Formats: sequence, structure tokens, C-alpha cells
Amino acid sequence: MAVDTLIHRINDYASRADPYPLYAELRRHRVARQDDGTYLVGTYHEIEALLHDPRISSDGRNRIPPERIEPEDDLPPSFIIVDDPEHDRLRRIAMRPFGPPHTPGRIDSLVGEMAGVARDLLTGLRGRDVVDIVDDFAYPLPVTMICRLLGVPREDETRFRAWSEAIIASFDPTPGEDPAVRERAGLEARRAMGQYLGDLADTRRGHPADDMLSAYVEEEGPDGRFTRPELMATGVLLLIAGHETTVNLITNGTLTLLRHPEWLERLRREPALMPRAVEELLRYEPPVQMLPLRTPLADVHVAGTTIPQGAPLILVLASGSRDPVRFDDPDRFDPTREDNQHLGFGSGIHNCFGAPLARLETQVALTELLAHLGGARLVEDPPPYRRSPILRGPRHLPVALHG
Repeated sequence: MAVDTLIHRINDYASRADPYPLYAELRRHRVARQDDGTYLVGTYHEIEALLHDPRISSDGRNRIPPERIEPEDDLPPSFIIVDDPEHDRLRRIAMRPFGPPHTPGRIDSLVGEMAGVARDLLTGLRGRDVVDIVDDFAYPLPVTMICRLLGVPREDETRFRAWSEAIIASFDPTPGEDPAVRERAGLEARRAMGQYLGDLADTRRGHPADDMLSAYVEEEGPDGRFTRPELMATGVLLLIAGHETTVNLITNGTLTLLRHPEWLERLRREPALMPRAVEELLRYEPPVQMLPLRTPLADVHVAGTTIPQGAPLILVLASGSRDPVRFDDPDRFDPTREDNQHLGFGSGIHNCFGAPLARLETQVALTELLAHLGGARLVEDPPPYRRSPILRGPRHLPVALHG
């Protein structure tokens, strides 16, 4: 098939269960111009270089023609889709109550609570023959933790699933469907979630609790405070990114281990190996497959191809993490792999903000889960996948617990 149709074939839902042959095809070309003018890059070293290249913008308004910004959306862009210096300012403010250097112990202090939530969820599965790893475990654990970090009351946690799904669906490139309908639904969900978080943050002013929303409205660092719209946009980003990718990582990890029972048994016997296993999962079956929102600010030469200023650029991270030029036997799942500098969380100034939380949640989740998977088997393989080719993972993962 023509290389300029690769993006259509990757986006085709029929490819969702196994996009890796298409990524191998992309790597043979290194850089592939598509029939819509988009450029795909799929090799490790080229992706790594572009992620650190200041000429590559994350702001769609730098495209030619500029990406349209909905005028009715009263929230500003989140910091992952703006460039420095604005990106740096917003990220610094967001980071103060989340991790080092200002709050170095917040994530590590959650280990006990994470394990307790995981055990409670697993206790609730006792007596059942078949469970859905997504709905029964992989979704509720990270959404519970990010809501607690932000300070969302427990009774409101369920409201975020419909909002999150609408926002994620708004990026779905399903051919033959009117994208305006999905985009409008996603916009409305983002606004509703942002308004909720803004109102919740207002209740913390003068009455702070030990949560991130309180810190955002009560503490002021060298970069100042968020404006209310900035706080709303950042809150939406943290809630979406704080659970959607981790749901996929836990689910992809469970699926991979059930497909590799020898590793499942070894990790059950040697839980100290779990951190390395999670790094291998981030390389082998990453929850974020590609970064679609990149634009050169000048003509950029990559592997013999000139990508023109303003052209849409997609960095296929999952392809780069299986590049045989960088990784030995890359299609083999090996939790003891050395030198595993994968692209699962990106790289450069836009590397994943929530990576420490996602890593820890997945380590805890899989460690607790393995103790409950004795004799378990997949009910269907491949399972039904989510529609998104960007945030890739099973929509459901039914597992029979007793063989």
C-alpha cells in the first residue's frame, strides 16, 4: 500500500488491536508524508531529537493555516499545547503542590492509600467468575487517586467519567463521521468540568484543605498564581491526564501479563521486579501511542526529508519505542530489559507531567492484582479496544478468574 495512507490505516479501528506492523512500515521510511500534508515520524532517534528541538511547537496556532480556536470556549489552552515561556510558567505553578522541589513527598506518601484502594476494589470482586479489569479495577483506582489529590469529594467522582469520555472522543478521527458533533460535545464537557473545578476551588479560598486545589488558590510562588480560567483549564488537564493514561497502562499491563504467563508468575514471586516491568510495559504497550499536535516553526530537515514550516507533524512514540536501531529484539516483552530509555512518557520540556504518579499507581495496581489472578484467563483476545488511536487501550478486558 502507499506510504501516504499510513495515517488513515493507523486511525482505522480495525488496526487498533495491533498497530505495530504499521509502525514497522513507518520506520522503514523514517519520515512519511501523508496525503493530507501531515508528516509522520516513527524512528527513535529522530523522535527524540524533535522532542528536544525548540523549533518544534506544541501550539496548533502556529500551523499554516492556523488551527481554529473555538471562540465560545471560555477556557484557555492547557499548558501541554502552548509553548515557552507560557508553558514553563503554567507548568511551574501546576507542579508546586504536586512534586519536587516544592512538594517532594506528595506522591510517595500515597503508596499506602493506593494499595488500600486497590485491595478494597479486589475484595469487592470475590465470588465472581468473570470481571472486567477496566470497569472493576483499572478505571476506579486512578480516578479515585487523582480526585483525592485535587480535593474532589468522593461522591462527585462518578461525574468525571462521562466528561472524560466526551473529551477523549472529541479527538477521535473516525472516518465518515462528522467531527463537529464530537468536538462540540468535547467542548461542552471541558467547560462543564472546568466550571465544576473552578467552583470547587473557590470554596477552598480562606478554608484550605490538604489538596492541590487548595494550594493553587492559597499559595503563591515566584511565578504567581493561576488566574481562575487557568486554574480551570489546568484542573481539567490533570483530571483527564491523571487517570485516562493510567487506566490504559494498567489494562495494557494486565493484558500483556496474561498473554505472558511465565512473566506473570515470576512477577508474583519477585514483586521487586515490578518497577522494571512497568518501564517495559511503557515501552512495549504504551498508553500514549503518538503526539499529534506538533508544528515546525521553520523548515526542519529530518532523515533526508524537509518538513516545511507550519506542516502538521505527528511523532509516533509507540513506533519509536520498538525501533530495532535503539532496542534489541524490540517486539519481545522483557521486564528485565536493560537500558530501557523508552518514549512512553515523551521527552523534552513536554514530558509527561504525571509520570511519577502513573508509574507508582501501576506498580501498586499490578502487584496487588497479580495475587488475585491465579488461574485467570482472557475471555476474548483481542479484547474490544477504545476508538482512540492516540490513547490506546482496551475498552473492556473481561477475565475469567478461575480458569
